[in-house]
Amino acid sequence: MLFAAAETRLAALDQLPRPLWLGGLTHTQGMLEPRLRAMAQLRDGLVAGRLPEVSDWQWPPPDLATPLARAMQRLELAALCQGQQSLSETVLMSVLFHLDFITHYRDRGASSTEAIHRAVAAFADEWQERSGLMDELTQVFGLLPEDAKNNRWDALRGLLQSSGWQEVLRIHRLLERLPGLTRIVRDLGRSRSTDEPDAHGQTPVQVMEQAIAHQEQTQTVRVPDMPGQTQGIHRSDRIARMLPSEALLLGHPKLRLLWHARRAERTLLTYEDDDRMSEVRQHQALVNQPRPGSQPATKAIAGPILLCVDTSGSMQGGAEAIAKAVVLEAMRSAHSQSRACYVFAFGGAGEVLELELSLNSTGIARLTEFLGQAFRGGTDICGPLERVIAKLEEVRWQRADLLIATDGEFGATPAVAAQLDAVKQTLGLRVQGVLIGDRETLGLMEVCDHIYAVRDWRRFGGAAVDSPVHTPSLTALYFPAALRNAENRAATVSGASVSDAVRSGLLRGSPSSSDSPPNAAHPTRLP
Repeated sequence: MLFAAAETRLAALDQLPRPLWLGGLTHTQGMLEPRLRAMAQLRDGLVAGRLPEVSDWQWPPPDLATPLARAMQRLELAALCQGQQSLSETVLMSVLFHLDFITHYRDRGASSTEAIHRAVAAFADEWQERSGLMDELTQVFGLLPEDAKNNRWDALRGLLQSSGWQEVLRIHRLLERLPGLTRIVRDLGRSRSTDEPDAHGQTPVQVMEQAIAHQEQTQTVRVPDMPGQTQGIHRSDRIARMLPSEALLLGHPKLRLLWHARRAERTLLTYEDDDRMSEVRQHQALVNQPRPGSQPATKAIAGPILLCVDTSGSMQGGAEAIAKAVVLEAMRSAHSQSRACYVFAFGGAGEVLELELSLNSTGIARLTEFLGQAFRGGTDICGPLERVIAKLEEVRWQRADLLIATDGEFGATPAVAAQLDAVKQTLGLRVQGVLIGDRETLGLMEVCDHIYAVRDWRRFGGAAVDSPVHTPSLTALYFPAALRNAENRAATVSGASVSDAVRSGLLRGSPSSSDSPPNAAHPTRLP
């Protein structure tokens, strides 16, 4: 009872988050209770995507609320904050911060009208810049990063004003000219089912349900002694249907009494007539009838993305631009679907740079730094493939798919290729390749399940020329025996086996007493 009246004044704090409590309690403009209620009203309006009418604002005072509302409408902050509660709270904190300077402006000699104008102008200038940068972030990544919705904006703002971010915007414009590349990246990652229902993924089906129906039933009723079909002979008292032998008794002077006795006892031999009547009756019954329904479905979550990007010297020019576009699209696709994205940038032997691209200031800084670098050095695919295999041993990455963006000028050792094949068999790993070159190579074909060729890569380096070859599948077309597939590996004979065969004097096609395979120490025939 002693503190009830004081606590009633602060009841509106229950509707506000704690970051707004200090500013709402200690602000210099307006009264406490209307200010707290107005902050909750403004926050709900911003989340809903519309600002309340200025006449309904309980705070700030009308001379301050009118220019503030006009500035917020001009900046379209309601549309920017729609559905974003954290961002709406950040806008309110910015309003409290700038309006609190009105007292300082007055202390420095400014009039009341001038102080209000300077505070509202400072608020508008801040959000004019911030909304523009947020539009760029939304355009590039499809959604706002986590850091854009809270007070840690300064670090991200400095990053978005750097020259590296301009390279990100250039690469994003490049993606608009590569729709096929975008489709390949979005299909990466094996899906897994969850227990969460998916309202948009339900399929229409026919559902059987029980209902009460009126059914007609035809019933046949037997009517004895009704004129109809003769079924046989039986005993009765029907004179019209008695047998002729019974009628003879009536003409006999003595047996006529016997006939009367039989009739009285209903034992006359008569023809048996039997007829049936059909009647239709209606009755209620439970029946199963189909109706349109929906099949319950659960949401499927795609797995993470592992990305190997060739940063060797042969990738300079248009190939480098496309490889950077692959990295940007992988980050966009992963975080638009709440997936993880991990990049291995490889060059020569031992030159592997690992980056986990998360959608926050740290991840954007890593992406900006990577896209701002020039590619150089040699090419070694074995190092990044070994790190990919090690990464797949972690539970978090076991459902990931691998994408290799390269010009194909490399070759994996047989041991690494065998390890990658074993991972494909055990974990179901899919390896997609983006060939940024004119023709496929043996090194790329033996590690990738599918290759997407970008044959006009020169155009993105400033040279408007076509590919000098008619097809990227030259190796598979003219040298099919050179591919390291299962059939060719089974037919391959080692040099040691050939030497043993020559020393043993075996000729091509000659029989052998040994049942050993061709690659054994004693071959059955020469290659």
